[in-house]
Amino acid sequence: MRIGHPHLHYRSIGSTNTEARRLAEAGAGSGTLVTSEEQTGGRGRQGRPWSSPPGTLAYSVVLCRSIEVPGTLPLQVGVAVCEAVESLGVRKAEVKWPNDIWVERRKVAGILVEARPRDGWAVIGVGLNVAVAPEDFPDEFRALATSVDHGATIVRAIAALNESLAFRLEAPVGETLKEFASRDALAGRRVSWNEGSGTAAGIDREGNLLVESTVGCLSTLNAGEVHLDVTPD
Repeated sequence: MRIGHPHLHYRSIGSTNTEARRLAEAGAGSGTLVTSEEQTGGRGRQGRPWSSPPGTLAYSVVLCRSIEVPGTLPLQVGVAVCEAVESLGVRKAEVKWPNDIWVERRKVAGILVEARPRDGWAVIGVGLNVAVAPEDFPDEFRALATSVDHGATIVRAIAALNESLAFRLEAPVGETLKEFASRDALAGRRVSWNEGSGTAAGIDREGNLLVESTVGCLSTLNAGEVHLDVTPD
């Protein structure tokens, strides 16, 4: 799969995912890419606003294929973003289920996959902090966010994401799931949600979080159902 042909880059845009969805609905081909260095209406999971301080990259690509919901696509994307970040100089990146990429327990990227299975397409959205000055993060995120840095640029970050996503979207799913397990930031950690708490015990093939209770019962959590609190180390 080739990503970035065509490639539409904006200095500023409301939301790259919204534009990519519009293009998909109009018949854009797989690999069509929309990027921007500023979003004025960016969205995260469950419609939450996504902040875009200077030095961030908003990246959205159209994927035309049979889409399973729930499925492994968000896991494949998470692994790909980790690999892209590491290719830019970061030593180790992890996936914090369901849609955050962590470096040293701080968020460096967020993922938003919007699928239209009936129409055979999805939009893969990535918000990546490439080179954000610490003082440019909003006050409420300053202690929780980080950047790639290491001399990374927007151009290099786009190229790295294109390469890693193209590879992971074609790689055997089983291989990617093993790679995900090695990058699972929640594995073995205490987590809680509205209905309970337990120890994170991995991800299943449908992208659900498995949580083991103190009495050995296994719960399966869907990303759309819960808000997790992670107990600090």
